[in-house]
Amino acid sequence: MALITISGYPSSGKSRRAIQLKNHLERRLRDPSYTGPKLKVQILSDDDLNIDRNVYSDSRSEKPARAALFTAMQRQMSQDTILIVDSLNYIKGFRYQMYCAARELKLRVCTIFVVATQELAREWNKTRQDGKAYPSEAFENLLLRYEEPSSMVRWDSPLFTVPWLDKDVPADDIWKAITEGIIKPPNAGTQAVPKAPTDALRTLEHTTTTMVGAIMSEQAASQGLGGPVTLALSPTLKPRIDLPFRSITLSELQRMKRQFVTVHKKAITLGTVEKGAVDWSEKSIADKFAAYIEENLKA
Repeated sequence: MALITISGYPSSGKSRRAIQLKNHLERRLRDPSYTGPKLKVQILSDDDLNIDRNVYSDSRSEKPARAALFTAMQRQMSQDTILIVDSLNYIKGFRYQMYCAARELKLRVCTIFVVATQELAREWNKTRQDGKAYPSEAFENLLLRYEEPSSMVRWDSPLFTVPWLDKDVPADDIWKAITEGIIKPPNAGTQAVPKAPTDALRTLEHTTTTMVGAIMSEQAASQGLGGPVTLALSPTLKPRIDLPFRSITLSELQRMKRQFVTVHKKAITLGTVEKGAVDWSEKSIADKFAAYIEENLKA
């Protein structure tokens, strides 16, 4: 239903804001005036995945940790879940990756930027009593590498900034964003390309070869009179084609067959960008080849 990304400096109060937001959302969902779909609110954090703070000391260990978070996020995202991802999420490229994953599932998205000064975050990290403090060197590196969210880019929008002085999150605005916001369509670049069946190449070659032979036989029988004819390729496959009022040579037909097969081989081997189901049946190929021949004979 929605993906809420929380971002901020290490030890800036992100988990506290995530819990505040979860409580607000659950109260709204339990309210008798709420008449929308049945939803659940979940928080996904580093702690849920047993990701130690030390992983941020080394890029080699941080990368698989981020991958684990992203995989868990993909598993939990669904139409009946409001998922709050409570992690650093400090790399804009990673936030974009999360945004694209949400778009694929047609989920609403928003970003919460938990703001604290570096001095405050540093002090809070040093005084943590929960055993979840970041190592000093890793903490300082994360401050330097942090890429702040921006409302000017689509993957961080809508963006809600929550300063450390605010007692609570802007629950009303966030609720509106995740229940009434625009659902953006999946990015075309992330969608799977429809693939042809395994026998499509054989069907393409066999059907076009048979049609060339049938057209030559029809011409011989009618002595090149032309006009609309029905080609009996099989008891169930009888495509119609308008032939010109002249004799078509075998070399003409073979040239058009080669061109047609070459174009469609690429679509079969690489996939096609056509929307909806792609039909590679004998009938579909025969009809397309007949239309191709007619169009080229008119030129």
